[in-house]
Amino acid sequence: MKASNMKLRNRNRILLVVLALLSVTGCTNTDSSIFVKDKNEYLSKTKSLNPGDTVVLANGEWRDFEMVFDGVGTKDQPITLTAEEKGKVIITGQSNLRLAGEHLIVSGLVFKDGYTLTDSVISYRKNKKELANNSRITEVVIDNFNNPERYENDYWVAMYGKNNRFDHSHLEGKKNKGVTFAVRLDSEGSQENHHSIDHNYFGPRPILGGNGGETLRIGTSHYSLSDSFTRVENNYFDRCDGELEIISVKSGGNHVSNNVFYQSRGTLTLRHGDGNFIENNIFQGNSEDHTGGIRVINKQQTIRNNYMEGLAGYRFGGALVVMNGVPNSPINRYHQVDGAVIENNTIIDSGHIQLAAGSDQERSATPINSRFNHNLIMTSAEHDIFTVYDDVSGIGFDGNVISGDSTFAKENAFTAVAAERQRHGNGLVYVNDPAAEGKGISKDLVGIAKSDTGVSWYPKNEEKDVFRVGSTKNIAATPDAIINTVASARSGDILSLAPGHYEVKKIVVIDKPITIIAEHPPVNGVSSVKISFERSALFEITGDGSLELAGVHISGEDAPDSSGNTVIRTSRYSMLENYLLKISDSVFSDLDTNHSFSVLKAAKGTLADRIDITKTQFNNIDGTLFILDQDKDDDGRYNAEYLAIKDSEFVDVTGAVVSYYRGGTDESTFGPHFELSDSVINNSGFGKRNKAGAIVGLHGVQVSLIDGNRISNSEVIRVNHTVGEPKTRISNNQFLDTVSPVIKELNSIKVNTAVIENNQQHTMSVVGNE
Repeated sequence: MKASNMKLRNRNRILLVVLALLSVTGCTNTDSSIFVKDKNEYLSKTKSLNPGDTVVLANGEWRDFEMVFDGVGTKDQPITLTAEEKGKVIITGQSNLRLAGEHLIVSGLVFKDGYTLTDSVISYRKNKKELANNSRITEVVIDNFNNPERYENDYWVAMYGKNNRFDHSHLEGKKNKGVTFAVRLDSEGSQENHHSIDHNYFGPRPILGGNGGETLRIGTSHYSLSDSFTRVENNYFDRCDGELEIISVKSGGNHVSNNVFYQSRGTLTLRHGDGNFIENNIFQGNSEDHTGGIRVINKQQTIRNNYMEGLAGYRFGGALVVMNGVPNSPINRYHQVDGAVIENNTIIDSGHIQLAAGSDQERSATPINSRFNHNLIMTSAEHDIFTVYDDVSGIGFDGNVISGDSTFAKENAFTAVAAERQRHGNGLVYVNDPAAEGKGISKDLVGIAKSDTGVSWYPKNEEKDVFRVGSTKNIAATPDAIINTVASARSGDILSLAPGHYEVKKIVVIDKPITIIAEHPPVNGVSSVKISFERSALFEITGDGSLELAGVHISGEDAPDSSGNTVIRTSRYSMLENYLLKISDSVFSDLDTNHSFSVLKAAKGTLADRIDITKTQFNNIDGTLFILDQDKDDDGRYNAEYLAIKDSEFVDVTGAVVSYYRGGTDESTFGPHFELSDSVINNSGFGKRNKAGAIVGLHGVQVSLIDGNRISNSEVIRVNHTVGEPKTRISNNQFLDTVSPVIKELNSIKVNTAVIENNQQHTMSVVGNE
């Protein structure tokens, strides 16, 4: 029986190899199959590959495997590298793959939970001289294959050579700096390349919090006057949020068509290069912050038959943005828009169309020789969807229709159409009005389904809650109860604390999403759960950690007699993962041992996706509560994307409630965002160590709302604008014995855009804006 089973297993393995070969090449000749079980066999058996050879990697984990796959195949007899079974060959650890030669095919591999030591995970070249041409990578997965240093730069795919294809593959979870997929034009052998990038699933890419988070880039500014002739077709971009540019086109002659951009922050940006075609793409924003469409720069760009719905982005991230250029622009700046054709596009329920955007003393070259024809716009926004920053007489407007109010549209002879709309079987909105016939997108535009991209055998990422999705652990107030339970808990678990005093003697490491909640809700603001701690921090968020606190009282009464204690800190080193912090219905008190005590201190190189503080009291604290000012290299980086404080109270705080910093003039990010609403601040901010010199210090924050607060006998609110057109609104507040907010423009001679209205001032004189 044993011999019989062994023969059966061998027969099955041979059959799997045959099937793998058939699925990739369609060839029925298996005499040239080379089955390899480990790295040593790979090195010895692939030294000399011939046309028609197929290298099959055995199922299992291949760790620390730096593969070179080279050879010269032919169109009819390519050389193939594939998996014994698709998805069951896992490349992990410090690994990568380099291709060189002609007519190569790679398929079925999964790169997961590792990172590359070189500049790319997959490269279509062995070195600068040995490139891959006429080669294909298909049905490959790269999932969370990230350098552990957040700002260490690398690519996941670097495409060189000519006539190459990357298709039906799955790329998801790039978190360190660097373009996910880069088409490189840095040699003559890689220019005018005619590559194809098609039917891929570009899965979620989280916010980087700095420049360098593009999902796809074609070329670089240095070679942007060269043509690439790359086709990007039938791909699905799912929540690609890395930075302002989802796709950055930096070369000429490219076609980007029939792609779907789902709830992705940023825009498809024609950053450099001329003569590109952007057609038949669908942008679905679902009204999520900063979701955008297409940004137009340079010469002879054609933007035709694209559909944009529910896009909430503005300025450079709007639904449609036509930029101003720099006269006689250097190659790496903004070339004037010249000869753009923008026609038969449909824009539905989106916030902003920006014309001559970026106009300033440098970017003064307005668009010329361009036309905006037969577009359909439907808007219910109260504001004019068009924002015009400079002279747009160089754009001709003809045959456009609009539903909704727009002064600019009326001035440029747009035809008003009825608001009646229909969603057709393709899922897209059309206007039921004869005047709209032939305007906007064609009736046959159909977006590619997510399920028709990537690979069928690997799951696609769906949005999931991270808090309160595990089991509940009921905890009694015993020594080490919190630290021991957190250590053994699983992601999403809830620690329900019985009434009592919890004395924590060690720093609690939060390396997974954890909720800590009082078993009984507070009564009249008084919690039945008190937590004190004896180390320099109570919690440290690291790794995959996120933290939710609800209904607890945290006291600093047992903290060590040293300066700089904090309740919550991030890892003191750069963190690859973004984290979440939620605090509600809680009390923080007596954080006054020594000095410079904080509630949260974020280290340089860390980023919170969200920090939400609601219905929480902060009393008797000697220090700044939320320290989000450690990235001070002035290159556009920052420590939190969103910080929202609502319905909370701050009394007797010597430092600032928040010190929030984003330096430099880089324009590639969306945040930070800040909200302080319906809260009370009293007798706070006047400590001699308050470096912010403010009760709220915001430097470079791009979206700020300070509304409905009562601030008494406290330091000033200081806001420094550093870039672009930040949205700052300070409204409906009471300032009692507190001077008015101070707003400064640090890099602009324009009047600041802050809206300060309906505030009440008592006792002290109004200082106003600087």
